[in-house]
Formats: sequence, C-alpha cells, structure tokens
Amino acid sequence: MKLVIFAGGFGTRISEESDYIPKPMVKIGKKPILWHIIKYYSVFGFSDFIICGGYKMNIIKKYFKNYTKKNTQWNIKVLNTGINSNTGERLRRVKKYINDTFCLTYGDGLSNLDISKLIKFHKKNKSTVTLSAVKPIPHFGKVVFKGNKVTKFLEKDQKKESWINGGFFVCEKNIFKYLNKKNSIFEIHVLPFLAKRKKLLAYKHKDFWHCMDTLRDKRHLNNLWFLNKAPWKIWNDE
Repeated sequence: MKLVIFAGGFGTRISEESDYIPKPMVKIGKKPILWHIIKYYSVFGFSDFIICGGYKMNIIKKYFKNYTKKNTQWNIKVLNTGINSNTGERLRRVKKYINDTFCLTYGDGLSNLDISKLIKFHKKNKSTVTLSAVKPIPHFGKVVFKGNKVTKFLEKDQKKESWINGGFFVCEKNIFKYLNKKNSIFEIHVLPFLAKRKKLLAYKHKDFWHCMDTLRDKRHLNNLWFLNKAPWKIWNDE
C-alpha cells in the first residue's frame, strides 16, 4: 500500500521556519518532521511514498534523494502538485500513481495511531474514505459564567474536547471521481460531500496526536523527542 503525503503548502503559521524551508522539513530532533512521518509508516510495512510537493519542494526532493541513496528500502516520489494548489487539487494530480487502496496524511502531524488497525477498520467497513478522529490537547482552560458573573473555571481537559479530523486517512481509488472540481479543498469540498452520502467513516483514536502548526507546537514535539518521551517513536534505531 502507498502513502500519499500533503507537503506543498506555505506553512504561514510557522513562518519563523517556513520562510526558509517548507514546513514538513522543520526538524524534530535532528530530522525533518516529514522523515518522522515516513519512518512511522515504514514500521507498519510501508515502503512506497508519494510526497505532494509545491512550496520550496526542491528542498524536500534534495533531502530524500540523498537520504534514499543510503536507505534503499524507501521508494519516495516528490511530485510537483503546484505552488497554489489546495489539498484536493494536490491529490487529484497524483491520480496516475495510485492503483489501489492507499493511505493519506499531512506533512505536519504526528501520532501513535495504530496504522494497521486503521486499515483493518477501513477494509471491514468498506467506506470510500476512513479518517482518524482525535481530540486535540487544549491550550486554554474555560470560564463558566451566568449572566456577567463568573461561576467557575474549568482546567484544561482533553477528554472534554470535541473530536476533530486527525489527518490520517485510508482511501479507496474511487476517491478520484469526487475530485473533478478544479483546485478543490479536500477537507471542505470532498469530505462533507462523502459524509452526506454515507461514504465517510471515522476511526476514533484516543491516544497521542499533535499537529505542528506553530513554533510552540514545534518546541513541544522537540521536548518530547529529546526527553525520550515521543509517543510516535516506535522504532529502536535512529
């Protein structure tokens, strides 16, 4: 099975880094977050990766060209899916490289989600797309009030957060017939459309998930890594 990775956006919310390199190349430890994602999937037997490049994609291409010279177990294609393309358009442009069920994710999110169980769930339920549903770590507590009077404060509690799209998908090849609209947004134009037709399922993941949107997120992930507490590190080497 192949893994398709969205890695072509501008990453404006972490511009301290992305002004110079594409967001997926921001380092966690000594390697780009994109490497961590590929390494994670490889533990589950993945060896074919399609990277949907765009912004500063040559940096990604150069890195993995040099890396795979020494690590031939990974077959990585870095494809130009357009500088200004949205996610649906990026996926549409790699159609010719997909011939079966495939996994899809973003180049900025880490988790300890069991990919094998996700795929098994998808195949058992026979949906067009299965997404991972997660609960984000809250950054703030909440204020409860009656009228204008504050009655109490609620501490940050992940269990009380709403489920969101965690960005780890399994897709059937027929997903491409829903990508006819030019420069569509996968999350806005495609997923809601599938949901209305009952072709979208959610696999609930109740453990670690974190997206690197900001410099604060990068620091958090790096702290986990350097303290040897990174939940996504399920390999023994490197």
